[in-house]
Amino acid sequence: MTTKKLSASLLVLFLFVSELHASEDLRQLAANLFGQLPDSMPGSENDTPELIALGESLYFETALSANNTQSCNSCHNIRNNDGGVDHLKTSPGALGIMGTRNSPSTWNAGFQFAQFWDGRAKDLVEQAKSPLLNPAEMALKSEAEAIEKLTDAGYKDRFKKAFSSESEPLKFNNILQALAAFQRTLVTHDRFDDFLAGDLEALNQQEKQGLQTFINTGCNACHNGPLMGGELFMKMGLVNAYPNKEDKGRAQVTGSAADNFLFKVPPLRNVAKTAPYFHDGAGATLEQAVLDTGWHQLGIKFTDVQVEDISAFLRALNNKDSDERFDK
Repeated sequence: MTTKKLSASLLVLFLFVSELHASEDLRQLAANLFGQLPDSMPGSENDTPELIALGESLYFETALSANNTQSCNSCHNIRNNDGGVDHLKTSPGALGIMGTRNSPSTWNAGFQFAQFWDGRAKDLVEQAKSPLLNPAEMALKSEAEAIEKLTDAGYKDRFKKAFSSESEPLKFNNILQALAAFQRTLVTHDRFDDFLAGDLEALNQQEKQGLQTFINTGCNACHNGPLMGGELFMKMGLVNAYPNKEDKGRAQVTGSAADNFLFKVPPLRNVAKTAPYFHDGAGATLEQAVLDTGWHQLGIKFTDVQVEDISAFLRALNNKDSDERFDK
């Protein structure tokens, strides 16, 4: 081997080793800041196969709406590895009344510290009640109507199997319990977790650069933890005012002016599959959402390259598994 070829080979080796070390340093940093998403949700250890199967049927059951036209999946579509949303800015209910906020994803929802954009429900059970009885969503008139409609739809035996120790198993709270049990199975798996687990090639170079930019610019101040969000409330328009001043967010729950424009920080797992973005659906694309978030929340005007790199990283958070249960 000539001296020139040897030098070239050594240079390639040096660059490879340097890149390897840089990737490992980034992996360790990300592991400390975020951590891998757990394989199962809190509370799922008590969920039986019968309860989960019942909850799955109820999730797709249109009889749980006033006019038999809408199910949970109508606004939170999980079929064909979709993002658990309907891709509308805001969603029409069973009676055609438009909701006022963007439908959040049901994937990974049970990991979050509270439910809904304003955090008004503490967990999946409490969350499940609101859409069923909300006139702008599934629009049932009462808990009794839900029980009556499921009885007519032939669910009595299913509830007896799922709640075998109860004398009257088909009751409203058990509907909520079953829906929650099913939603606890909606856990995503992505290449970022593979990277955190030690597969340094799970992310390509642009995705790694996007992760580094995400951290360097402070995105992780709000989008932290394994979900990269879903763990705190934050003012929308923290640095530069957000245009939508009508929705007061958390303040509508607490009645406190101190909570004006506070919303739950959305998790970023699977985020590329959940457009449009923000509580009002104003962010049409992932790139637009990155650009707008940088300005309103950080006071940063991201460059085109930064937007492209961060967006590439966020797409690496897409669920890589296709759940055969929902491929219909």
